[in-house]
Amino acid sequence: MDEMVLIQDAIQGDLNAFNRLILVYQEMAFNVAYRLLSDEDSAEDITQTAFISAYKNLNGFRGGSFKAWLMRIVTNACYDELRRIKRHPTIPLEPIDDDTEEEIESPTWLADGSASPEETVEQADLEHAVQHCLDNLPEEFKVVVVLIDVQGFDYDEVAKVVKRPLGTIKSRLARARLKLQDCLQQFWELLPDRFRLDDEVSE
Repeated sequence: MDEMVLIQDAIQGDLNAFNRLILVYQEMAFNVAYRLLSDEDSAEDITQTAFISAYKNLNGFRGGSFKAWLMRIVTNACYDELRRIKRHPTIPLEPIDDDTEEEIESPTWLADGSASPEETVEQADLEHAVQHCLDNLPEEFKVVVVLIDVQGFDYDEVAKVVKRPLGTIKSRLARARLKLQDCLQQFWELLPDRFRLDDEVSE
């Protein structure tokens, strides 16, 4: 069924129509929340909270990209959670086991279905390194790079999600990529060749 038909039905109170919409976007929403929060349980909770909020506020959807509208609710919920964590910090838990990360979507250059066991371990280590570097980005940079480089959003969609001009999105992405590149050099031995900086090249 056409997405706009489902949206209109959901606005009229059809919970089944809304659930069908959620099935389309639940994985994306979780992945965005996970990348922003770095915690699987928190990401699940925030995703559920965001979907409940979306259902309650469907009348506020004014057309355009439903995906961007929904992801804005998800990212705002993540921001709220990050602010709550800063106000009430807790002792970090041990990193989750590599085996539990298989369902977490990674950038395309991390994926390799034919990887050997050794390569799988290396990819898991690289995944930890990437998430570590993402976690060190300012929030406004982090959300842009997650949406564009990890989730594949286009610039216009991200501009709608974060409610910032297109030029701001491009600037933040460029700066975020530079910060990630600098951070990832700490894990030089884990990086694919095309992500390594030539020692002879001066910045």
